[in-house]
Amino acid sequence: MALPKVGKVAPAFSLLNQDGKKVSLKDFKGGKNVLVYFYPKALTPGCTTQACGLRDNKSKLSRQKLVVLGLSPDPVAKLVKFREKEKLNFDLLSDEDHKIAEKFGVWGLKKFMGREYMGVNRMSFLIGMDGKIKHVMDKVNTKTHHDDVLSIVKDLNKNG
Repeated sequence: MALPKVGKVAPAFSLLNQDGKKVSLKDFKGGKNVLVYFYPKALTPGCTTQACGLRDNKSKLSRQKLVVLGLSPDPVAKLVKFREKEKLNFDLLSDEDHKIAEKFGVWGLKKFMGREYMGVNRMSFLIGMDGKIKHVMDKVNTKTHHDDVLSIVKDLNKNG
């Protein structure tokens, strides 16, 4: 499936967070920019580095009117452990059937240590207050993701 295009309305979704509460993208329309970031698997080194960078920069991101939503195919129970272990301060959403990952075009063939399998490709989408995609990050560096997001959202806020 192709990636959603910048300028188009982001695919709608409602998923359960780590507390078992439903979170919908439309909940933020008109009030907040939203970072929807897809990560392959909770409690793994790269995903932990990425999540902790966002955690540690939450106040800077919040000043830019940005809400962070992390999506993975992990079950809610695993998201609870991930959030508690790493003291994460944003919602992690469970996309166990990977329907939302498919809507965003991030579910696909992956290769690891000579093995091929289907999974989530690490990508991020910056969605504006109008519900439209403002930026697609298809090359995500887990160590600098938070800084990259901050830079992009500052530019968007400055340039409309």
